[in-house]
Amino acid sequence: MSKQIQDAYIVAALRTPVARRNGAFRHVRPDDMLATVLREVVAKVPNLDRNEIGDVITGCAMPEAEQGMNVARIGLLLAGLPDAVPGITINRFCASGLQAVADAANRIRLGEADVMIAAGTESMSAMPQIMGNKVSLNPQIFARTENLAIAYGMGLTAEKVAQQWGVSREDQDVFAVESHRRAGAAIAAGHFRDEILPYAVKSYAPGADGVVRIAEHCVEQDEGPRADAALDRLAKLKPVFAARGSVTAGNSSQMSDGAAAVLLMSETAVKRYDVQPIARFASYAVAGVPPQVMGVGPIEAIPRALKLAGIQLADIGWTELNEAFAAQALAVMRQLDLDPARVNPLGGAIALGHPLGATGAIRTATLMSAMRRDPALRFGMISMCIGTGMGAAAVFERV
Repeated sequence: MSKQIQDAYIVAALRTPVARRNGAFRHVRPDDMLATVLREVVAKVPNLDRNEIGDVITGCAMPEAEQGMNVARIGLLLAGLPDAVPGITINRFCASGLQAVADAANRIRLGEADVMIAAGTESMSAMPQIMGNKVSLNPQIFARTENLAIAYGMGLTAEKVAQQWGVSREDQDVFAVESHRRAGAAIAAGHFRDEILPYAVKSYAPGADGVVRIAEHCVEQDEGPRADAALDRLAKLKPVFAARGSVTAGNSSQMSDGAAAVLLMSETAVKRYDVQPIARFASYAVAGVPPQVMGVGPIEAIPRALKLAGIQLADIGWTELNEAFAAQALAVMRQLDLDPARVNPLGGAIALGHPLGATGAIRTATLMSAMRRDPALRFGMISMCIGTGMGAAAVFERV
């Protein structure tokens, strides 16, 4: 006998500040970041029976080394969750955190669980290079010429997008400056305060007397936004990926460290624990595009997610569009005619950073915070491009 699909609700979402690669979190383990957000997001519902958590699904784009060994399970045990709670690490590159949210929601929608946690963690400081410790692609993948782009650096795919969609260097730099401006204004206004969990970082140094000194400082806000970001400064930067290209370090996302956790419940659990949900999970879609223009994946994914949610683009009041590169973000916005005022109102990854597999969960926390602040915001969306040529998009409805 088939079960009726039920709704899944987000009841809490928290994230760490996002630190620059080799910045404030350079000595912080990704499993410790994960454990911290898991512990605190569960604490948002003090009367929660933790044994009822059906699973902890954690996104991680490079699940190896310090973030290997099924970091989801390691993180939840470090967080002090019961042994009975399982954990699984999933990888859809930059959409891993958002995929975790969708997978957790779907477990609830199918009636397989009443309480789930979705999360993401990534330390790009811990990875010796962008593609991890050892990359060994199957040579046969390149037997088809169109798959050669899988070996491109992501920046080179952004150059291809800039060329094909006619995105100029000036357009990219203007977009990057605006990302920093919006992020700086959001920090000044305290808009990230409710979603960010201040993170205590310890450092150790030997003293002259042979005693190890322990110092502790608290990281309370994102490290990436730059108050001195200006068009003339960005214009001086040289292209990084192509000699005559337009993609620079200044109009690309920042390599970063961070983590986030999202607590989801069924309607039954919401009533049992007497909590007020923030939003209903409405839809999720993933679509593929040619690897050489992987950045335009949202062009295919967003319409599918909107159709599944049964709404129109005009209904979306807030879009978190991951700014992997200004070139691809602008191409997506222009192709889909997205309203710039509704896209990344608080800045995006160019300013705020992009800790790969954690980003989807982090931006979920940002969207949930926006929905709490603005009762008029009914529908919000999160979308991003994905390495090897994909795009993902999820729609949420405020309740």
